[in-house]
Amino acid sequence: MARDVVDSEVVESRDALVAWLEAGCKPAGPFRIGAEHEKIPFYRANHSPVPYGGDKGIRALLEGMRKRLSWDGIEDGGNLIGLYDPNGGGAISLEPGGQFELSGAPLDDAHATADELDRHLTVARSVAEPLGIGFLALGMSPKWSLAETPIMPKHRYAIMARYMPKVGTRGLDMMFRTATVQVNLDFMSEKDMVAKMRVGLALQPAITALFANSPFTDRKLNGLLSARSEIWRHTDAARTGMLSFVFEPGMGFERYVDYALDVPLYFLKRGGNYQDVAGASFRDLLAGRLKEAPGERATIADWANHLSTIFPEVRLKRYLEMRGADVGPPERIVALAALMAGLYYNPEALGSAEALIEGWSAEDRQKLRDDAPLLGLAAEVRGRDLRSVALDMLAISRSGLKRRARLNARGEDETILLHPLEAIADSGREPARRWIQRYEGPWGRSVDPSFDEAAF
Repeated sequence: MARDVVDSEVVESRDALVAWLEAGCKPAGPFRIGAEHEKIPFYRANHSPVPYGGDKGIRALLEGMRKRLSWDGIEDGGNLIGLYDPNGGGAISLEPGGQFELSGAPLDDAHATADELDRHLTVARSVAEPLGIGFLALGMSPKWSLAETPIMPKHRYAIMARYMPKVGTRGLDMMFRTATVQVNLDFMSEKDMVAKMRVGLALQPAITALFANSPFTDRKLNGLLSARSEIWRHTDAARTGMLSFVFEPGMGFERYVDYALDVPLYFLKRGGNYQDVAGASFRDLLAGRLKEAPGERATIADWANHLSTIFPEVRLKRYLEMRGADVGPPERIVALAALMAGLYYNPEALGSAEALIEGWSAEDRQKLRDDAPLLGLAAEVRGRDLRSVALDMLAISRSGLKRRARLNARGEDETILLHPLEAIADSGREPARRWIQRYEGPWGRSVDPSFDEAAF
């Protein structure tokens, strides 16, 4: 997330929180796509991590990007920590360990996200190369320990870093050493939101498997295909997971608000200051009785910022965020946008996706999510391997994209962007398996070649 929301309107009731979420409905459209991805900077000369400061650090990279793009700066305590486009809506931000994130603008189709990504990477490379910086396209840092990983000067991350070890064993790894690709999508109504959220949650393990791209940790194989996904299982149970309640009768905006109200707060932001209230209750804040912040009342900004600190496999804000994928090369980043647009933005396709997951129990969905980081496409649900589910999912998406008929300048529809995922599903071979084979073979059991072969 590039910027914290700033809206000082006081929230008087739970109903106001529900209404804020419901205001995200777009009954008349247009439905848009927002793609986000993180990439891990490194120095090409010696494969070391890039610190924030110095003539060739992350701040210098941001300054160079600001000069090229003429975007506005985002600061935290006088430190430049991001950029945003005041016209187009896109933004660049820093994750805790220096992961460099593009939060794309909401765009009309996956072709536009491909063009946006190409422009971003062109500028990023042109600024990074003179600094000797490259970017990894892996879902987890393959080499550096937590102690070796730099820390970005963002106050909200300092609060999170203090809290994470209290609630899980891998939260710091999640913050500092992983990288993801996400796509954000719209809904037209509460009913539409529920259908899309159910489909998205149930199929996230298939997405995790198709994008599995993090087999290395601490200079060696970690025994997983997606270590990034596995790390999330051990981060903070109160704010992660498959949200079984979404599949229960009565799911809607109110039910999600009740869930979010029970997720502990991290911080309150007042002006430019972050107050550490980690573990406190939003319900107490809403009632004006938060003992950690006497006299404070909940604002719309507090609510929006709080929702951004909840990390389930699919997250609801005023749109839906798909959160199951490791980052990879540009063609897979764009493929995720196309995949979800095909599933979500055609009624027939969405209905077929609902039928695909029909009959899966909460236990089925949870087991699939638990197995996917290790087994990938070989994981099973109700007697089917995940590869066959992924093939069906891709076929449904392809049909939806065909019906959408959004064409690029060459007259091609969005189905051309699914090819990388279709190739993975057809082969049954997740991206991580290629890197494992390279590590065991030509790389001589060293992760250093990944900085050349698995880089943007």
